[in-house]
Amino acid sequence: MTDNTSFDKLQPASQQQSIVYLPYIPGGKRNLLPYAITLYKKCQLEGHRKIEGSDNISFVASWNDATLPSDLTICQMQFDAKSELTYEVKMPSFEFISFLIELMENYKRNKIADFSKSFYRKLLRLDD
Repeated sequence: MTDNTSFDKLQPASQQQSIVYLPYIPGGKRNLLPYAITLYKKCQLEGHRKIEGSDNISFVASWNDATLPSDLTICQMQFDAKSELTYEVKMPSFEFISFLIELMENYKRNKIADFSKSFYRKLLRLDD
C-alpha cells in the first residue's frame, strides 16, 4: 500500500477480530480500528516521512502479525531503500495498531502515509 492508494479501499476487519482490541483503543479512535487491523494484517506499508523544508523521505515498514493484543509486534523500517537507514522497534500489537490508526488519521488530513512523531520517538528510542 502506497501514499497514492486510498485507505478507503481497505475492508474492515470482522467484529470478532476488532473486539479483542477494544479495551486498548480510546473511544475516539475506535471507528478506524477495523481498518487498522486490516492494514496490520497486510504486514507492510510504503509511505513517506514528511520533512519540514525538504523532500519527503520514502520508507517501507514491515512487521509480524501477532495473534493477541499483548503479543509483541516487531516493526522494521527502511528509509530511502538504504540498508544503513533501517531501524527496528518492538511493542505490543495493540500499541502498534494504535500507531496505524494515527497514520490513517494523518493520511486523511495530509494525504501522505506517515507515522506520528510519537511513533518515530519510539522507533529512534528518544524517550528511553
